[in-house]
Amino acid sequence: MRNVGYIYDPIFLEHDTGIGHPESPERLRAIEEAVAPLKENLIEQTPVCADESLLLSVHLCSQVEEVMECSKVETAIDSDTVCSEHSYTVARTAVGSGVRAIDGILEGTFERAFCAVRPPGHHATPEKAMGFCLFNNIAITARYAQKRGFQKVFIVDFDVHHGNGTQEAFYNDDTVFYFSTHQALAYPGTGMENETGIGMGKGYTKNVLLMPDSGDKEIVEIYDEVLPPLVSDFVPDIVLVSAGYDIHESDPLAQLNVTTEGIRAIVRRILDSAKVPFVFFLEGGYDTQALGQNVKATIEEMLAT
Repeated sequence: MRNVGYIYDPIFLEHDTGIGHPESPERLRAIEEAVAPLKENLIEQTPVCADESLLLSVHLCSQVEEVMECSKVETAIDSDTVCSEHSYTVARTAVGSGVRAIDGILEGTFERAFCAVRPPGHHATPEKAMGFCLFNNIAITARYAQKRGFQKVFIVDFDVHHGNGTQEAFYNDDTVFYFSTHQALAYPGTGMENETGIGMGKGYTKNVLLMPDSGDKEIVEIYDEVLPPLVSDFVPDIVLVSAGYDIHESDPLAQLNVTTEGIRAIVRRILDSAKVPFVFFLEGGYDTQALGQNVKATIEEMLAT
C-alpha cells in the first residue's frame, strides 16, 4: 500500500458562496463523509496559509488585491465568483495545501497526496479570478515545486471545463507541460486542440476535446493512448492533477457520461504514467453524493496503484 497524504482543513467550509451556489461547503462535507473509512490508511495533514509572495509567483499584484478587497466588503468578482468575509484566507489556505503536499513528499512523509480544497483554482488566470476560482492552486504549487527542486512539472487536468488559467500561466514555458481533457463547447470556451503553446512553450500544451455525451470508452481511450507517450517524452519530476469530478454522468453543470468506474480507470492510468510523486487537487464536481464517491475511488487508486 502506498503512503498517501490527505490534506484538508475545516477552514475550507468558511468560503461562503451563498444559497444555491453549486460550489458550496456541502461538497467537502460529502467528501469527508465518503473518505472517512479510508482515513486509517491515510496520512492526514493540515495545510499552511500561503503568503503573498507565493501567490505572486503566478498572479499579478492587482489580482491578489482584488480578491483581498472583495473579501473585505463581501462582494462578487463576477456572477459566478463570490467572495465572503473569510474567502481571501481560505483561498490562501487552499494554495497552502499544495505547499504542504510538496513539503511532505520531500520530507518522505508520503509519496502522493490528495488536496481536498475549495475554492477550486484552474480557471483563475494570472490577471483575474473567475469561474468559482480565486487563486490557481495547482499553478502556484507547480512554481513552488520547482523552487523546491522539481524542475519539470507535468499537469493533468480532467475537469469537464478547460483549465484556462493553468494553461495561460505556462503557455510560453517549456518546464511545465499542461494536458487537458474537457468537454467541447463548454465554459470557458478555451482549450481548442490548436492551442499548443507559444515561444519556448510551443508543444508543451495539449488539449483533447470530448463531445457532449461522451462516456467511459471515449475518455479512457485518451488516457490509454494519448497521455502515456506525452509523459514519457517529457520525463517529469512530479505530476500534478486537477481532479474535476464534473465529468461524472450525474453532474448538473456538464454533459458527459463518465461513471465512477470510468473515473477510477483514468486515475489508474494517470498513476501508471510515471514513477514520480503525484499530487491531486480537487477542482469541479457538483453532485455532492457522486463527488464523495468519486474522490473515494480516486484515493483508493492512489493507495493501491
